Amino acid sequence: MKYLHTMIRVLDLDRSLHFFVEVLGLKIMRRNEHPEGKFTLVFLSTGEEDASEIELTYNWGQTEPYTTGRNFGHIAYEVDNIYETCARIQQMGVVINRPPRDGRMAFVRSPDLISIELLQKGKPLELSEPWISMPNTGEW
Repeated sequence: MKYLHTMIRVLDLDRSLHFFVEVLGLKIMRRNEHPEGKFTLVFLSTGEEDASEIELTYNWGQTEPYTTGRNFGHIAYEVDNIYETCARIQQMGVVINRPPRDGRMAFVRSPDLISIELLQKGKPLELSEPWISMPNTGEW
């Protein structure tokens, strides 16, 4: 058995693509339009060989936000430098809901309120400001 992808429903495909591609740095692997079913599927990954994917499902005509359930959990990505990644994401206007106070882990949320965990590759980085003093913001 091989893990393939996680599917999330999105209300605004362009806004979600901006978040996952421009902010997080994922790559669009393929996009499938289904006019008969009135939906679009976009598969994203890190681009590495055999990388698992996120499937964004956009249902045409959906006007109400999908209900948010914390029972989904989160999607996690390993990053080379948690501080640099969080600073770049924050400069792009995204709230760091759970800052990397421990030099190891942070959480942000997608436009559709999906929790994204960012984990430092290898050992935690040396504790550093402004992250040590930064409080949590909202849910994550």
